[in-house]
Amino acid sequence: MLIDSHAHLNFEAFNHDLDEVIGRVRQRPMKVINVGSQLSTSRRAVELAEQFDCLSAAVGIHPIHLAGCRRDTKETAASDDQAVNDLERAFKQIITLAGQPQVVAIGETGLDYFQLVDDPVTIRARQREYFLRHLALAQAKQLPVIFHCRGQADNPLAAYDEMLDVLAQQSIRGVIHCFGADWPVAEKFLALGFYLGFTGIITFGKKAADLELVAKNTPLDRILIETDCPYLAPEPHRGQRNEPIYVELVARKIAELKNLPVSQVIEQTGNNALNLFNIAR
Repeated sequence: MLIDSHAHLNFEAFNHDLDEVIGRVRQRPMKVINVGSQLSTSRRAVELAEQFDCLSAAVGIHPIHLAGCRRDTKETAASDDQAVNDLERAFKQIITLAGQPQVVAIGETGLDYFQLVDDPVTIRARQREYFLRHLALAQAKQLPVIFHCRGQADNPLAAYDEMLDVLAQQSIRGVIHCFGADWPVAEKFLALGFYLGFTGIITFGKKAADLELVAKNTPLDRILIETDCPYLAPEPHRGQRNEPIYVELVARKIAELKNLPVSQVIEQTGNNALNLFNIAR
């Protein structure tokens, strides 16, 4: 089964045609993991999963929202969570949402050091604190975790190294969403039992050379495919709004890299997602 293991249909980018986008998903058929980035979008992910049986939800607070809400016109222009300035209250409500039957994962959560502002030391400490709190919530609810990791432009691997240090001390399952490091780093995550998620970036030609090597070397039974829509549309849709049905183009690229039938990649990555998120066919 074709599964988009990481989408954001709960973002404002889909407000005007969400029914049509989900209609295209239901025609496949396929399933989608709709991922929260803050309290408002986590709520919305659960609401949509209640309405559409092809959707499941993940709930969490993305690290970029821990220092206040960064406005993104593709995400949400107006937040219903005044909790961006009250993280304790926001996280308590995430805990409540995590108990809903439509929730199959905690996340996305992790570390994002790409554009630190104000006081980087304080922001990093807050990110690490809430990352650990998300991990504890996942263990309490016996749910897997969707991990976000992004380093600084001049030191892209530092955040991955720090995440590895944290996860080496945990006993938890999950996927490194939109994996963006090199093969030596990938090997370390694989050794800890995690899945690696690949997006449309893998179709970006020379820019994706390192990522192509990671995909070639990663066992197929440890790969998830995803869109991260509305972002990162694969070729030939690059630069446009992404949507779940384009995840097949990611599968096709991985099939090409591994010299495998596309049907095998779709079937195995789908089984991987069903197993990780404990979703029935």
